[in-house]
Amino acid sequence: MDDRPPESEVDLLVIHSISLPPGEFGGNWIDDLFMNNLDATAHPYFAEIEALRVSCHILIQRTGKITQYVPLNRRAWHAGDSNYCGRPCCNDFSIGIELEGADDMPFTDAQYLALERVTKEIMHFYPSITRERITSHAAIAPGRKTDPGPMFDWDRYLSLIEVLD
Repeated sequence: MDDRPPESEVDLLVIHSISLPPGEFGGNWIDDLFMNNLDATAHPYFAEIEALRVSCHILIQRTGKITQYVPLNRRAWHAGDSNYCGRPCCNDFSIGIELEGADDMPFTDAQYLALERVTKEIMHFYPSITRERITSHAAIAPGRKTDPGPMFDWDRYLSLIEVLD
C-alpha cells in the first residue's frame, strides 16, 4: 500500500476472489499474503507467488468475517496491470474487495450479506462509486484474471445494493 496520486478520485469498486492454496479455504494464508509474510516453503504453490507484493482493502471470508488491510483512502495493490473504460492503473482510483472463494465454487450467503453491508458503506463515503462503477477483476484485466468467476451471482449482489440508486 501507498498513497494514491493526488489527482485520483476514488470512483471504482473492484470485486475479486482468492483462495490459498488454490481451492482451499480457512487458515492464515491470505492474511500472510496481504501482510507480505507468506512462507514460500509451506506449500508448493506459495513458491510460485513468493515474489508477489499484493494487498487489498477488504477481505470477506466464507463465514462473512470482514478484515480490512488497507485504509480506503490509500492505494492497495489489488488490480495489477489493469484498465477500466480506457483508464489504466486501476489501483490509483479503485477500492478492492476480495472474497474468499474460487471460480468453480458458489459464494456463501454470509459473504453476500457482508459484501452488501461493506458496499453500501463504501458508496456512502465515496458517492462517485455507483452500481455502474462496480466491476470484476476479470473485466479490468481481461485474459489475465478470471475472478470473481462465473459462480459469483452479480444479479443477486446488485439487487442487494439497488436501494442506493
